[in-house]
Amino acid sequence: MPSEHLVRDHTIYACVMGSRAFGLATDGSDTDRRGVFLAPTPLFWRFEKPPTHIEGPAEEQFSWELERFCELALRANPNILECLHSPLVEHVDATGRELLALREAFLSRRVHETFTRYALGQRKKLEADIRVHGAPRWKHAMHLLRLLMSARDLLRTGTLTIDVGDRRDSLLSVKRGEVPWPEVESWMTRLATETDEAATVSPLPAEPDRARVEDFLIRVRRASALQPDPYDEGVQGVVGTRGVRQG
Repeated sequence: MPSEHLVRDHTIYACVMGSRAFGLATDGSDTDRRGVFLAPTPLFWRFEKPPTHIEGPAEEQFSWELERFCELALRANPNILECLHSPLVEHVDATGRELLALREAFLSRRVHETFTRYALGQRKKLEADIRVHGAPRWKHAMHLLRLLMSARDLLRTGTLTIDVGDRRDSLLSVKRGEVPWPEVESWMTRLATETDEAATVSPLPAEPDRARVEDFLIRVRRASALQPDPYDEGVQGVVGTRGVRQG
């Protein structure tokens, strides 16, 4: 099956991410679209498996196959967790609504490690920019501050909110280069410290609810196997003849 058909015909959830979802969009902001597709189960019975992710077909569009998406979310991947909490949902079907209902099952104190590790990597890149070019990439500095705020608040409250709300103006002033780097650096350090402190008393569980997510994945794979599949009539014949046990 062509990749674009998987995105077009089998997307269960699609949203807008980036600055528009974060409440930081300006007139020149792109529209970054992210989605999750459910590859028909019979495609996994072939030697050539369906892709784990697809770029496109539209510009600034990227989608993950459901299983890969769940794997990354269970690992507390920041980009994936934020995708699940976008306030700008463009499409969701019944399976997608089940996925969204599982949002809290993916959250755990693992976010402290993954968010702060990613933030540390980005900060090192900003410091390298200063050494080489004399200034950081201010847009990246803004997004690093936003990420640190999000991680701190998530660990404090157990809830992931990605819209910056009333912090918009102060963050955009960083993007425009209006805040001196030493002040931005101090802000980052303070946020990192607050994030570490929040992790010690976080209401989040130590581990995500992997069993609950796996049960969801198995159910949707089984349901997909029982659906008419125009791409593999032979396989559907086997399924229809022998059946698939419900459990």
